[in-house]
Amino acid sequence: MSLEDNSDLVEDYPLNERQPSYPSNVYRLNRTVGVPSRRKPPPPPPADGEDGGEVNVIALYDFCAQEPSDLSVRRYEEYIILQKHDPHWWKARDKNGNEGFIPSNYVTEKKSNNIEAFEWYCKNITRNKAEQLLRQEGKEGAFIVRDSSQQGVYTVSVFTKAGGDQNGSVRHYHIKQTQTSQRQYYVAEKHLFDTIPELIEYHEHNAAGLITRFRYPVGLTGKCSPATAGFSYEKWEINTSELTFMKELGSGQFGMVRLGKWRAMHKVAIKTVYEGSMSEEDFIEEAKVMMRLSHPNLVQLYGVCMQQRPICIVTEFMENGCLLNYQRQRQGRLSKDILLGICEDVCEGMAYLEMNHFIHRDLAARNCLVSDKNVVKVSDFGMASLGPLSFIPGLEMWKDAG
Repeated sequence: MSLEDNSDLVEDYPLNERQPSYPSNVYRLNRTVGVPSRRKPPPPPPADGEDGGEVNVIALYDFCAQEPSDLSVRRYEEYIILQKHDPHWWKARDKNGNEGFIPSNYVTEKKSNNIEAFEWYCKNITRNKAEQLLRQEGKEGAFIVRDSSQQGVYTVSVFTKAGGDQNGSVRHYHIKQTQTSQRQYYVAEKHLFDTIPELIEYHEHNAAGLITRFRYPVGLTGKCSPATAGFSYEKWEINTSELTFMKELGSGQFGMVRLGKWRAMHKVAIKTVYEGSMSEEDFIEEAKVMMRLSHPNLVQLYGVCMQQRPICIVTEFMENGCLLNYQRQRQGRLSKDILLGICEDVCEGMAYLEMNHFIHRDLAARNCLVSDKNVVKVSDFGMASLGPLSFIPGLEMWKDAG
């Protein structure tokens, strides 16, 4: 089998055998020796029947079943949720009566006022990123609906060249609510609507006092599917025969890192760990916990290969390498808005870790990775206490360039 030529990726993944400088007893906050968290843990998912009946959802992305226990879903189709025992994998039924597990971050509840099902809504996107996306689109009336900095409030960001600005500008409109008993939404006071989707649909055809009408929805949904917590429900152990080992990205004292594919479908980073370089029992327990952490700004751990030696660790592959090299290669070419967006990505990932009672222990640019969409994700969370195991693909083992 011929391997892909990925020589351009090697320089983005240099190696480093730097040991963590923090004491090993500071790791997970829910350990007895840990530091108590100031935040309360998130509430457990509702058990069957707690929501008062079946829940209908709409798929935001396509998902192909990987195991017999999974259920394939197609974007925009409806499903019924049967169980929510696992926060990341829900049991669902399709319109043909087929049942199985689906990733919970691939669906959203079907409600008339649920804006997550629409292409124009970008959840948690910042003002700076919204402006970047709209300027890249560069079309009159291109728009995004996003969460405002004020909790519970939404903002419509729209691109326009009105007013003689040839480069265009982005205008931001808060979606406001009336103070009457029957709350209604508006951006132009004379035009009130019961739901945000109705408001957007109206202004797609009528400017109604705005700088321009909303002509072209710009969103992220469906363009790039998010990582799942593992490849399948409760599948944390991966068979080595399912992996295709491709371009070597580097090697060091503790193992070798390769670009690879799982079942010839998913591009992954594979770290082969030399025997005797870590405590296997501790690693297995921590890996099971880490796999259940899933956030758009965390590098996803997909699973481990334990059936034979050496052990392999499989993670999400990040095409643009570590943040340190990414910045050095673009020195002087990253605007303040882009740098601010990088900081926001890192903060989102770290806030999620803190909420789940984890301390990173060694946050640095070398321990953050950049995707092909230039999304920054935090890595090396939770593995440092296992010594050599801190050197997972894309994590601390990548040496600082230069």
